[in-house]
Amino acid sequence: MELRVSELGEAAGVGVDTVRFYQSRGLIPAPARRGRFAIYSEEHLERIRRIRALLDGGFSLAQIGRLLEAENAQAKAASAGSAAPAPSPAATTATAEVAEGEALLEALATRSVGEGTVSRAELATETGVPEALVAAVVQAGLIQPIEIQGEERFPRSDLEMVRSALEILGMGMPLDRLLELAAQHAASVDALAEQAIDLFDDHVRKPRGEDEESVRRTFERLLPQATQIVALHFQRTVVARALARLRGRGEESALEKALELTQSARLEVQWR
Repeated sequence: MELRVSELGEAAGVGVDTVRFYQSRGLIPAPARRGRFAIYSEEHLERIRRIRALLDGGFSLAQIGRLLEAENAQAKAASAGSAAPAPSPAATTATAEVAEGEALLEALATRSVGEGTVSRAELATETGVPEALVAAVVQAGLIQPIEIQGEERFPRSDLEMVRSALEILGMGMPLDRLLELAAQHAASVDALAEQAIDLFDDHVRKPRGEDEESVRRTFERLLPQATQIVALHFQRTVVARALARLRGRGEESALEKALELTQSARLEVQWR
C-alpha cells in the first residue's frame, strides 16, 4: 500500500497537519521519497491508528512515544530472531502506565460520555440528518465518534452540534464551505488538544499521584472550565472581528445594533 500524505490522513481520520505533527515528534517513521512526493505505507496507517487509540485512552504523547519505543525494540528483536533487549526504564514505565490506565479509561468513558451516547444511525434519526451527511460531518472533523467497548458511539452533545450546524445551514451558509472550515478547525484543535492533555498528565496526574477516582473527579472539574474558556475566547474574537469590519465599512447603524446585541448576549456552555 502506497499513500500520499492526504490519503494517509483521510484513511486514518486525521488532518494532514496532524500526520506531520506526529512525524515531527518521532511517533511515526519518516516516509519514503519518490521525487517530490512523500510516500507512506500501511505501517504508517496502523501506527497512527495505534496512537489515536492510546490518545483516546487518555495517555499523553510523551507516554505514547515511550511505549512505541518499547514495541519497536521488541518487533526488531523478533524479526532478527533474537531475544528482545531489556526495555529502557522509561519504556517500562510507559507500558505499566498503559496497563494501569485501562481501568481509568473505562471509568472516564463510562462516566463522562458512556452514559447517554448514541450510534451513528440514532444520531441521524434524532437530528433528521441523512447518515451520508453525518458521515461527511464526521469526515470533516466537526464531530468525532468515540469507541466504547469496541463500538462507535457519539456523545449526546453531538446531537446539539448537528442541530446547530443545521440551523447555520438554514441561514444560508453553504455546506461545502462550512465543512471546509470545520476541517481546518479540527486540524488546528487536534494538535492543541494533545498538548493540553500533556499538560494535564505532566502537571496534575503524575505529580499528585492520585488514585483513579481522584484523577477522574479532577478531569471532570477541569474539562468544562477549559471548554468554557475556549468557547468564550472564540465568541469574543468573532465579535471583535465583526465589529472591526463594520467600523471599517462605516456602517454605523449596524454597528450600534451589533454593540447592543453583544452587551445583552450571554454565552452559556453546558457540560453533560
